Amino acid sequence: MGKRWSSLMALLLMFLHGNLICGEDPYRFYTWNITYGDVYPLGVKQQGILINGQFPGPTIECVTNDNLIINVFNNLDEPFLISWNGVEQRRNSWQDGVYGTNCPIPPGNNFTYVLQVKDQIGSFYYFPSLAFHKAAGGFGSINIASSSVIPVPFPPPAGEFSILTGDWFKQNHNDLKAILDSGHDLPFPDGLLINGHGSNGYTFTIDQGKTYRFRISNVGLTTSINFRIQGHKMMVVEVEGTHTVQNTYDSLDIHLGQSFSVLLTADQPAKDYYIVVSTRFTSQVLTATSTLHYGNSAGSVSGLPPSGPTTEIDWSLNQARSLRRNLSASGPRPNPQGSYHYGLINTTRTIRLANSAPIINGKQRYAINSVSFVPADTPLKLADHFNIPGVFSLGSIPDSPTGGGAYLQTSVMAAEFRAYIEVIFENLEDSVQSYHIDGHHFFVVGMGGGEWTPASRLTYNLRDTISRSTVQVYPKSWTALYMPLDNVGMWDIRSQNWVRQYLGQQFYLRVYSPANSWRDEYPIPSNALLCGRASTRGILN
Repeated sequence: MGKRWSSLMALLLMFLHGNLICGEDPYRFYTWNITYGDVYPLGVKQQGILINGQFPGPTIECVTNDNLIINVFNNLDEPFLISWNGVEQRRNSWQDGVYGTNCPIPPGNNFTYVLQVKDQIGSFYYFPSLAFHKAAGGFGSINIASSSVIPVPFPPPAGEFSILTGDWFKQNHNDLKAILDSGHDLPFPDGLLINGHGSNGYTFTIDQGKTYRFRISNVGLTTSINFRIQGHKMMVVEVEGTHTVQNTYDSLDIHLGQSFSVLLTADQPAKDYYIVVSTRFTSQVLTATSTLHYGNSAGSVSGLPPSGPTTEIDWSLNQARSLRRNLSASGPRPNPQGSYHYGLINTTRTIRLANSAPIINGKQRYAINSVSFVPADTPLKLADHFNIPGVFSLGSIPDSPTGGGAYLQTSVMAAEFRAYIEVIFENLEDSVQSYHIDGHHFFVVGMGGGEWTPASRLTYNLRDTISRSTVQVYPKSWTALYMPLDNVGMWDIRSQNWVRQYLGQQFYLRVYSPANSWRDEYPIPSNALLCGRASTRGILN
C-alpha cells in the first residue's frame, strides 16, 4: 500500500508540475530508498550506498519518450542527489540532479524526479552527484529501448546484460573526501569492480549459438579501462544513443563516464571464458575478471585472462576514430541518423577549454581556462530563476585559455538558445581527460595530438562521426566537437574524473531563451526543493 500511495502522490505531483509532455507517452513509477549498508566489493567490509538494498542500484528499463517518476527517499545522514548521465532532460534542467540545478534532498526527506527520456535511445547510467558519494555506490544502469515502430539495425538479441565497471577504493567515501579537502590527491585505486564485485565475483550465463547484447559503462572515479572477452569478438552497435557502423573489436577502451553496447555471439566451444577489465594509461595495471558461462559448459575457465593494451595512446586514438555513425539506421525517430547533416551547418562561436592542475592557496585544485569552480551557496538554476543577485556572474569563465594564474570562481558561461557552436577541449597534461556535457549531445568531429590550430579543422570528420555526451581527450592532445545548443537550461560541463570534478574542473553553461515560453523550457516544478538564498522564495507556476 505504501508503494502504491507513493506512486499516486508522484502522479499528483506531476500534474501539479504542469509538466505533461505527451499524454499518450507511458509512465513508469519507481520508489527508491537510499540507505547505507555493508558491502564487500574487494573482500573487506565497507559502508556502501544502497538503493532498495541493492549495490549497484536497480536498472531502469524504459522506452523512448517514457516518463519516469522516481520518488527518492534519503535515509542517509547527509544530503543526497542523483543525476542521470546522458539523459538530456529536454527543456527540463530542473530534474538534472546536480547541485547547480537542484537543492539536495535533506536527510529523512524525499524528492520526486519527474523526467522524460525524450527522443532518446541507448545505454546510460545514474549516479549520486553530491560530495564524494559516487565512491560509495548509488549508481545503476539506464537502458532506453527503441519504440516498437522504429526499426533497430540488428536482429533482436537473445538477451541483454548491463555491466557497470570501474575503479574502486577500499576507503570510506568520507575519508576520501577528507583527503581531497586537505589539499592532497587520492592514492592509486585498490581495484576494479564488475557489477559491484571484484575478480571472479560475477557470472553471465549464455546459450550456445545465440547472440547477446552487453551494455557497458565505466562508472569509475579516476581511470580509463579496457574491456575484453576471452575467445570472443565484440560488435559495437551503439554508443550513448547513437547506432554505429557495426565494426568488430577484440577489446574496447571505455573512458570515464562512457557507455557502449556490443553484440556477442556464443560461437565458441561450450565452456567458460574470462570477461576482463583492466586499467589504461596507468603505470600499475589493475585487472578484474568475471565469467562468461555457456549454459551447456563442458569446462571451467582455463589459461590466463587475455592481456590488453596498457599505455598505448595511438592504439586508443585509432580505435576512437574508427567509431562511425550508422547513417542508414533510424534513431529514436523514424528518420535516418544521417539525415541531420551536422557538418554542413556553420558554427557561430568557438569555445576552447584547457584543463590544468594548479595549486591554489596551498591546495591541489583543478581548473578549466584557469578557473577552478567552487559551488555557490544557492543552486545556480534557482538563483537565475528568482533573479537572486550575487550568486554567479555570466562570463565568469573565458571562452579561451588565458595563460594566467588560476583562481577560484563560481564559473558560468553564457550561451544562446539554438546557436551551433564548436568546442575544443585542449589537454596540455600527461593524463587522459574525460568530459561530459549535461543536457546535450555533441558530434565528435576531430581528435589530434599537439596544439589545436584553425588548420586542424581540415582533419575534421564532417560526414559520419558519432554523437554522444562524454568524450576523452588524450595527453598533450585536443578533441573537437560540434554542438547544437537546442536545450534551454543551466547545464554542467565537467570532468568525469571525480577527483578533478570535485576539485574544480567543471563549469556551467547557461543556455538562454528570452521567450520565457513552455515551448522552450518547462516552469519550475511545484515540488522543487528550495535552499540557500532561494529558501524564502515561493513557487508560482
